Amino acid sequence: MGIIEQLLRINKNQKLWYYLPFSLFFLGIMFLNWISLRYSAVSTNEIIKMNITKYGKNVNFLITIGPLVFMLIFLIGWVLFVHKQSLLSLTTSRSTVDWKRFLFSFGLWSFVIIGFFIYGYLKDPQDYVLSFKLGPFIVFFIFAVILIPLQTSFEEYFMRGYLMQGIGLATRSRAVALISTSIIFGLMHLANPEVEKVGATIMIYYIGTGLFLGIITLMDDGLELALGFHAANNLVGVLLVTSDWTAFQTNSIFTNINSDSGISPWEYIVQVGIVLPLIIFVFAKKYGWKNWKHQLFGRVK
Repeated sequence: MGIIEQLLRINKNQKLWYYLPFSLFFLGIMFLNWISLRYSAVSTNEIIKMNITKYGKNVNFLITIGPLVFMLIFLIGWVLFVHKQSLLSLTTSRSTVDWKRFLFSFGLWSFVIIGFFIYGYLKDPQDYVLSFKLGPFIVFFIFAVILIPLQTSFEEYFMRGYLMQGIGLATRSRAVALISTSIIFGLMHLANPEVEKVGATIMIYYIGTGLFLGIITLMDDGLELALGFHAANNLVGVLLVTSDWTAFQTNSIFTNINSDSGISPWEYIVQVGIVLPLIIFVFAKKYGWKNWKHQLFGRVK
């Protein structure tokens, strides 16, 4: 039984309109935030730099990530008390959460991230400086290890869990749920300073990554792989390297000082078109995925 159908088994009287208040509330906040920044005289990156100057990098990190942590708590409460749905049914179609899946995905993508970083450092060592400072890094490390998994968990529970289930049940189409949540996931990042710096081509990466996360969720009938991947992507990446034009400008080990983005559209295409499909291939072989047509494009029973 798939993760979308799991909800019907748990609660056959589930009311679809229950999905609207929370979804519209969060997406409305994201849209208003983008509008305010789009027409503001001050860019997102300038706001980040002002906060860093005023509060320091670690407090700015808390300001940046804190709202999504609270949204996770809000979402869990909404699911438990309004939908009367268990968190397990939002996480996986299995009888228990498979933490081995989470750890495998986390470890695999961490290995890839570190490999890409080493390649970039050896290729262009002049773009990186060692910015490690023990005291600030330890504080940041504690904050990051606790809060980033909560932040990424909210994005996965909302996008690949809550919203995918809601859209799937409303349209009875796995394909519509997959494609729509992937696009929404990409649009969620429109206000990021990376979009200002790199341009609209970075949406290839955001939407492509959303599609990848949706595929592995539907094929595996659970969020465990997506949760592990997303946590590794944000946590390991931000601990390793930061720059002065990203959403997370932190007390990382290295700082990328390249005044340009240093990333061409082709690198996004390679990651989305080659690297992520290879990760899907590894998962598919390890977990014996079958019936791809139904899992990704079939009707919700």
